Amino acid sequence: MASAESRARAADLDPGACAPASAPALNPPAEVRVRRALLSVSDKRGLVDFARGLTDLGVELISTGGTARELADAGIESRAVEELTGFPEILDGRVKTLNPRIHAGLLAVRSDPEHSATLDEHEIEPIDLVCVNLYPFERAANRRGANDAEVIEDIDVGGPTLIRAAAKNHAFVASVVKPESYDAVLEELHNLGCRISAQTRAALALEAFSLTARYDAAVARWFSEREEDFPALYVRAYEKVLDLSYGENPHQRAAYYAQTGARTHLLSMVSKLHGRELSFNNLLDLDAVRRLIGEFEVPAAAIIKHNNPCGCALAQTAGEAFERAFATDPASAFGGLICVNRSVDAALAERLGSIFVEMIFAPDYDEDACEILQRKENLRIMRDAERRTWPEAEHDFQRVRGGMLLQDRDEALELRDEMEVVTERRPSEAEWGDLLFAWKVCKHVRSNAIVLARDLATVAVGAGQMSRVDSVRIAVDKAGSKVAGGVMASDAFFPFADGPEVAIEAGVRCIIQPGGSQRDDEVVEACDRADVAMVLTSRRHFRH
Repeated sequence: MASAESRARAADLDPGACAPASAPALNPPAEVRVRRALLSVSDKRGLVDFARGLTDLGVELISTGGTARELADAGIESRAVEELTGFPEILDGRVKTLNPRIHAGLLAVRSDPEHSATLDEHEIEPIDLVCVNLYPFERAANRRGANDAEVIEDIDVGGPTLIRAAAKNHAFVASVVKPESYDAVLEELHNLGCRISAQTRAALALEAFSLTARYDAAVARWFSEREEDFPALYVRAYEKVLDLSYGENPHQRAAYYAQTGARTHLLSMVSKLHGRELSFNNLLDLDAVRRLIGEFEVPAAAIIKHNNPCGCALAQTAGEAFERAFATDPASAFGGLICVNRSVDAALAERLGSIFVEMIFAPDYDEDACEILQRKENLRIMRDAERRTWPEAEHDFQRVRGGMLLQDRDEALELRDEMEVVTERRPSEAEWGDLLFAWKVCKHVRSNAIVLARDLATVAVGAGQMSRVDSVRIAVDKAGSKVAGGVMASDAFFPFADGPEVAIEAGVRCIIQPGGSQRDDEVVEACDRADVAMVLTSRRHFRH
């Protein structure tokens, strides 16, 4: 039987496709006839319809364990894998397809006479299509309360081996690894007389190797996260979530990828209710504002422009918080991203609709509020339904030429009782509130970062300057008279007394900064001379 089948398969190859025995080149045919398919899936979505479509085309089905039961329950006949291998499934299903009769049937180069003769000699039946997906390792690894033994049991061995064998030999075998591909594969088989094209086989091989790479990355990640140190090999996989309208500039293409297996990501549980497509810069700003607004439990509003806060405030309501944040720097807020951590009502929507902004991000919107905001055709209205927190163990990284820089996340902020008042004057309770608020905001400003605040609202921000005193001057100039009686936060120490002196002259009454300069004594003396309070946190929060 095997010899007759080999002759039939040789006839299916394009004329001249067979290479000489001395040169076992692939020489793949343009189309491959599918006679036999192996089905073994954990994700059984669409399985029955796909299998029925194959049998209607006359394809013989081979299946394993749960897949065979699923097909039998649907009245679809299939051969058990042990009938093909002559060996039963053992070790609770850990070993079932790891057999030379399976893998020789997948890996044989059909255009090589020696390979065909080997199949004939051992009566091995070639397999033309593999439909396999893998144990749900990522789901097991993220499941609360799962122990190591349970997670390890969901590390698939036979599945990736089948997929890689079929994908490696895609010149003659189709590897189908996603239920989303079933309809397209069946349609092509129908249109081509139960044949599948070389172009489709190559595309399916890409999907197959991408799946196994993602799977291996998830397993490696799970093992590496059990170690406290940075792993010698940092393995992660990323999956495209959506194409973006453009990159940092209109001539640059862009897309957003999320880390596979991550509990949450930037757009998880986020829906766009209205507006233009998202751009690269939109998502950079969205990441910045989500980090900032996540610092607060009380009603808060933040405005981000070019990845920097240009206003942030706390209040009794989201509407009031927005007004106070917007008052910080109305000019810079033009074309920015606005985020509130409470639902947007009609009154706030009317106010937001009166100014030009790129995006509004909120946990929800009243029905009237949505109707009001949708009057602006291009305004991106985003709803955030994500309630899960980002794991603290995750790292931050920056792409550099040919590599990346990896670091712990700058997550927690110092508590008040960990800080030190180093001046003769001590802050009042109200001033302490402003200092701690400004310190939280400052952590999210690009260095060198200066934040001026009063009454739990920013009054000005100085960001991204090469000189710290220049950041102070910019903030003071923006604040004008609003800074009088307020506080100043600096993300790193003052190397000289000139920065505090500029702020003190403008009316700042309290300063919070990490300390650690060789001239800390001079800086403290300048504050004492002006009867200004200074608090040291002993930890800086650079954000380059």
